[in-house]
Amino acid sequence: MKDEMQEFMNEQTQAMTHLAQNLSKDPIRFMRNALVNSAEGFKSMKNPVRKMAHSGVKLTVVSQKALQSLIEFQSEVITSALTGAATRCEHAARAEDVLELVRGQADMLPATRDRIQDEATRGAAIFKDTGREFRKLTMETYGKFFETAEEELPKAKTTRARKAKRVVRKSGARARKVAA
Repeated sequence: MKDEMQEFMNEQTQAMTHLAQNLSKDPIRFMRNALVNSAEGFKSMKNPVRKMAHSGVKLTVVSQKALQSLIEFQSEVITSALTGAATRCEHAARAEDVLELVRGQADMLPATRDRIQDEATRGAAIFKDTGREFRKLTMETYGKFFETAEEELPKAKTTRARKAKRVVRKSGARARKVAA
């Protein structure tokens, strides 16, 4: 670890020394090059910033839609709970005796159970749909930033490896004939 840190520091020192030498040789040219490189860097940031802003707008739309669905859902749940409570009170008020009161309340239990089950299913569906939309948005955003970068890289050409030519040596007798 210590050796790696030392190597890193040496590399950085060499890079800074090289920059300082270039700056001292021709400071005006060095600064112009630095400014041109900075300008190009700023220009290259436009597209990613736009992509992030667009993704942020989409995220806001998904969040707003989910919140709207949840608020509407909550309103309906409360309304149905209040309606159910009012119905129970009306049935209780009309009961002639305790047995009729208990029987009436018990008769309303399946409807209440079904209502609660439907509300739970609907609430889970809202979260499931919102999660799916967030996942879709995340995948789109990831694709905009990382898959396009991979596509922009130049493809390396593949060539067949050539067979090395073998050097054929002449036999000793043939070499002596040619030399003579």
